[in-house]
Amino acid sequence: MSSYFTDLAQQYIDGEWRPGTGSWDIIDFNPYDGEKLASITIATVDEVDEAYRAAERAQKQWGETNAYARRAVFEKALAVIDAREEEITDVIIAELGGTRLKAAFELHLVREFLRESVQLALRPEGKIIPSPVDGKENRLYRVPVGVVGVISPFNFPFLLSVKSVAPALALGNGVVLKPHQNTPIVGGSLVAKIFEEAGLPGGLLNVVITDIAEIGDAFIEHPVPKVISFTGSDKVGRHVATVCAANFKRSVLELGGNSALVVLDDADVDYAVDAAVFSRFVHQGQVCMAANRVLVDRSIQAEFTEKFVAKVGTLKTGDPRDPKTVIGPVINSSQADALSGVVEQAIAEGATALLHGSVRENLVEPSVLTGVPADSELLRQEVFGPVVFLVPFDGEEEAVRIVNDTPYGLSGAVHTADIERGVNFAKQIDTGMFHVNDGTVHDEPLVPFGGEKHSGIGRLNGETTVDSFTTTKWISVQHGRSRFPF
Repeated sequence: MSSYFTDLAQQYIDGEWRPGTGSWDIIDFNPYDGEKLASITIATVDEVDEAYRAAERAQKQWGETNAYARRAVFEKALAVIDAREEEITDVIIAELGGTRLKAAFELHLVREFLRESVQLALRPEGKIIPSPVDGKENRLYRVPVGVVGVISPFNFPFLLSVKSVAPALALGNGVVLKPHQNTPIVGGSLVAKIFEEAGLPGGLLNVVITDIAEIGDAFIEHPVPKVISFTGSDKVGRHVATVCAANFKRSVLELGGNSALVVLDDADVDYAVDAAVFSRFVHQGQVCMAANRVLVDRSIQAEFTEKFVAKVGTLKTGDPRDPKTVIGPVINSSQADALSGVVEQAIAEGATALLHGSVRENLVEPSVLTGVPADSELLRQEVFGPVVFLVPFDGEEEAVRIVNDTPYGLSGAVHTADIERGVNFAKQIDTGMFHVNDGTVHDEPLVPFGGEKHSGIGRLNGETTVDSFTTTKWISVQHGRSRFPF
C-alpha cells in the first residue's frame, strides 16, 4: 500500500496536516478488492470554518503577489508530478479502480491544466473604457473573487479537483477543497501535498474531508467563499445552486450528461465503432461525457451492430493493475447494484441484451442493449457505468429529435463522411459541446467546457475560467471637476 494512504489520511488546514475532530471516520476502500486503504476522521463545521478563515487570511497577500511569482508554484507542481508519476498512478488505481490507461489519461490532462495555469496567472487584463462625461477616466480592473470553494467528484478526482483549484490559485484566490468521500486522497489531500511541495504558502489551499451528514450545507453557506465550483450530479447541483443563490454566491456547475454518439449513413463504420466503444467504456463508463446512447442510421445498423458487439466483447474486465484490463470496478456496490437494475429494467420493458454482462461485487461487465422502447426513461437519464443503448433511426431529422430528447446537454458526437454535414447536425443539438468524427469524451485547457439544460451552469477552461474565478471592479477618475445639480 502506498504511504500516501497513511501519510495523507488527514485534513489539511492552514498549512498543517491534522486529524479531524468529528465523531466518526470515513473509510477509504479499494473498490476492486475491498482492501481498507485509510481511515480518516471527518472534519466538522468548525474545521470548515477554520479552513475558510485561513484561506481568507492568506489570500490577501497572495492576491497582491506578482503574477510572475505566482506562476512559479505551478511550474514546481508539474515537476513534483513528474517525479512522483509512478506512485500517483498506483494511488489512482487503488482508490478509484482506474486502469493504467485511465491513470495515464488523467495524469496527462492534469499536466495540461497545470501548464495552462502557469499562463493563466498572467491572463487577467484591465480596460480603460470611454466616458460620456468630460474629464472622466473609467478604469476596469479584473481582481480575484477572494476565496473559492471546490467540491470534486469520484470519477476523475485528481483532474477535476486540479481543474478548479489550480486556476483559482493562479488568479490570486484562496481555495478550500472538499473531495468526494470515496476518493479523499486522490481528489483531496494528494492535491494539497503536491502544492505544499511546490511551495504554495500555507493557508491558501485547504482540504476538508467530510460528509454532508456531518456538516450539512456549511461548506456552501459559509460567508467567506464567493464562488462554489461543483462537479457532480444534477440533483446535488440543483441544491448547490439554490443555496448559493440564497447566499448571493456564484456557482459554477459541471453536472451529469446523457450524451449520444450518432452514426450517419455515410460514416466510416469501423472508425465509428472504435469511437463509440471508447466513448462508452472509458473508465467503466463513469464519465459525465460518456456516450450512453449510440444512434445508428438504420441503413447501416446491421453492420455497425455486429462490429460494435464484437469489439465490446473483447474488452477485458478485471484487476485494474493488469495492463490488459480495460474495464475495472465501478466505485462502490451501490453503483454496481444500480447498473444491474438498469439492465433488468430495460429487459423488462422489452429490450434485447446483445451482451448481458455479469456483475461480481464491483466488477460490472459490459452490457449492450437494443430495442429499448422510445418512451423509456432509461433513454433520457444518465447511466454511470458500462451499459450502452443502441438506437436505430431513419434520417437526420429523427436523429436530431432523439438526441435532444433528454434533460441533459453536455457532450456528443456525430460520424459522417461530410464534415459540413456533421457541423450542421451538431448545430441542431442542445448541448454545450459536440464533436464531428471523434468520440464524446474530450477536455482541453483553452476550450470552454460546460453543458446546457441539466448538465450545468457556467464554463471552465481558458478565458471562461478567468470569468469564473475573478470579478470586475470599476474605478473612475475625474480629471476635471464634475457639475452637480445641487
